[in-house]
Amino acid sequence: MFSSLKVNWNYPTAMYVGAGRVGEIAAICAAFGIRRPLVVTDEGAAVLPFTPRIMDLLKEAGLEAALFSQVPSNPTDACVEAGAGFYREGAHDGVIALGGGSGLDAGKAIALLAGQSRPLIDFEDVGDNYARANSASIAPVIAVPTTAGTGSEVGRASVITFSATHEKKIIFHPKMMPVAVISDPELTVGLPAQLTAATGIDAFTHCFEAFCAPGYHPMADGIALEGMRLVKEWLPIAYEDGSHIEARTHMLSAASMGATAFQKGLGAVHALSHPVGAVYNAHHGLTNAIFLPYVMVKNGPVIEEKMVHLGSYLGLGSGGFEAVLDWILAFRRSLGIPAGASGLGLKRENIAMLAEAALQDPSMGGNPQPLSAAELAELYERSLVADLG
Repeated sequence: MFSSLKVNWNYPTAMYVGAGRVGEIAAICAAFGIRRPLVVTDEGAAVLPFTPRIMDLLKEAGLEAALFSQVPSNPTDACVEAGAGFYREGAHDGVIALGGGSGLDAGKAIALLAGQSRPLIDFEDVGDNYARANSASIAPVIAVPTTAGTGSEVGRASVITFSATHEKKIIFHPKMMPVAVISDPELTVGLPAQLTAATGIDAFTHCFEAFCAPGYHPMADGIALEGMRLVKEWLPIAYEDGSHIEARTHMLSAASMGATAFQKGLGAVHALSHPVGAVYNAHHGLTNAIFLPYVMVKNGPVIEEKMVHLGSYLGLGSGGFEAVLDWILAFRRSLGIPAGASGLGLKRENIAMLAEAALQDPSMGGNPQPLSAAELAELYERSLVADLG
């Protein structure tokens, strides 16, 4: 049986890591033939100092750069369509995706859509839908993360909310992978402590769910383990001292590692989070941080052996599942993460609808065991009253 195993593995792109590397952005554009970059970022990041600095660096180098910042915290199909139109009108030849998950996901989706005649939904990550795209018309993307959580800078997909249905859909194409990433920890220094915590546990959750996902991918497993160790060691330091460059660097690495690892799969944490983000506009990292232990308990019987390995690697002794769970709960408390989901806007009367959406979410395919809509609804109920069961 094992001798007949056939799998596909993909790994990230060129990465420029270290303090001050954003100063090389114009040279990196030139290396990939980009002369008229469109900088895509979210509304909040557009007013932060790093955005005008990047625009100045590009223009001082003679590049004809423009800024598109009409991106909400959970990017929508409407903002991607508007950005693609802006890209075409400006005759741009590449995208610089700047910011956290929203700016990165929107930028990659704009780079895809700008050269297509089909609507965005036609490239949903279902079957071979990506083959519908004119791949030669997909713009090159340079990704510049300013938070350390999503890992979208090394991903080939974007999570986009479709406003008409309040559904989050995964838009995918292999060429959505950025051609280069600038991971400059100086850009993350101003991130508030609570966002540092939420995005950091998002990175941990990516690694955790990838590690627990079924399937043969030892490289992803190894990356996930080390990513979780980095979060354990360095997130508390970045949370307490936002100017700690070494901690910020390690957290950027952990975020990219999480997104690299989760090509193996995600799971019910993300399946629960996506509908809540789409309906209530809740922060994705925070929803993942809240739902993680509830899903962990539900999956407990089938991930126990993996928790023995994880606990050992994290230096938690030989306690296995219980040791890892106790540490995760204490870790969340130390970072100010709420125990339950009541603050997300989650309403009991919507739980059945959310559970059905979670059941259909592509992330469910990577959960260590199948779960029914009733079981997912129970997880929402438990999180609402902060009852792990």
